[in-house]
Amino acid sequence: MRKNVFSKIICCCGAFAVLTGLVWAGDKLDAAAQARFASAEVSAVPRHIQVALDAGHGGMDGGCVSVDGTPEKGINLDIALTERELLTVMGYDVSLTREEDKAIFDEGITGLAKQKQSDMKNRLAVFDSAKDFAISIHQNQFTDSRFSGAQMFYSRRNSEGERLAAALQKQFVTLLQPDNERETKPVDDELYLLDKTDTPAVMAECGFLSNPEEAALLESDEYRRQVAFTIMTGALVYTGGDKAQYTEPVVTDEETAE
Repeated sequence: MRKNVFSKIICCCGAFAVLTGLVWAGDKLDAAAQARFASAEVSAVPRHIQVALDAGHGGMDGGCVSVDGTPEKGINLDIALTERELLTVMGYDVSLTREEDKAIFDEGITGLAKQKQSDMKNRLAVFDSAKDFAISIHQNQFTDSRFSGAQMFYSRRNSEGERLAAALQKQFVTLLQPDNERETKPVDDELYLLDKTDTPAVMAECGFLSNPEEAALLESDEYRRQVAFTIMTGALVYTGGDKAQYTEPVVTDEETAE
């Protein structure tokens, strides 16, 4: 009985979190997306989980550019700032590599190459300070504009990074991109942050700015909030372990009999 009451409390908390996410997402969710978000369940997570969020690029480094000329850096930052708010509400301790449109190289460093090197080392320090997991938020680009969809990258040598990537990828498909057939991708030393940190880490490529339709979505406040909310659910699944669920709820025989 006591366990059942506790489960109902968690369910109510989860419903509130989902409702909050829907409000954040705005009124432009289509009916199918609303149904997927509204049917989600949230599992409770321990407090003081330490997380690092990296808003990729910044300052003179704009990253890739959308078909209408919008640089990636601002999209990344907006998602990261929203993500921090959502994860903080859910009880995580969140550190950001940057909170404004600038690179984070050390003062006095001159020359683009040295500034970039310093910038990446400082981002790595933030990743290393987070004992539980880290996410670097980016956008993708390709010469063929047909390609779309989020994809998660992780270090081949980090099994926890692989598990985090799988959780995030699944949630993008479950809640936001049901037609996304992309698989998580292991990398070696080509992605500095993933290669150098021992913290379970993922580079989350949230979509393709080279795809006109997806670029338009990523340039909208509503969709960026949806992306941040989706990443939050992946974090909940990851930190909640194999028993955590963030999919359609299942009604048990016991609940039906009540």
